[in-house]
Amino acid sequence: MLSRHQEGMDPLDAHSLATAFTPLAGLAGGILIGLSAILLMGGLGRVAGVSGIFGALLGRWRPDNAWRALFILGLLAGTILTSLLGGFDSNSMAFPGNPMTTVVGGLLVGLGTTLGAGCTSGHGICGIARLSMRSIVSTGVFMFFAVATVYLMRHVIGAS
Repeated sequence: MLSRHQEGMDPLDAHSLATAFTPLAGLAGGILIGLSAILLMGGLGRVAGVSGIFGALLGRWRPDNAWRALFILGLLAGTILTSLLGGFDSNSMAFPGNPMTTVVGGLLVGLGTTLGAGCTSGHGICGIARLSMRSIVSTGVFMFFAVATVYLMRHVIGAS
């Protein structure tokens, strides 16, 4: 029996790279992400850029890092809670890469967020809302390469 998450996926492969069309879940998630960005900016005057928040935790501990640790713990707790409440089936999640490609991909993302001075959450959510030209350009670049990658994976390389 397929989970609610798997029903919208390719019926031939429950672990397909294809994603289900879930507009209500996307709307709810978007509202919650936006609300968290507003609360963090309004409450602490900080941008909700996850790579910057997490990266600061990897350095020397500062008293200012307590909110960062709580933010990251909240991301993890929210995912666990959503799974427990039936929001998605964690068993349906598949990572088709091998450990080497996962590590290389993670390093490339880390390098990109360093060179781009932020990640998709910092630029795409908070930066665009502040009308930052750097964030608007960065988000355009992210989106271009996301579309190009999906096209290459699905139509050129032929990954499912």
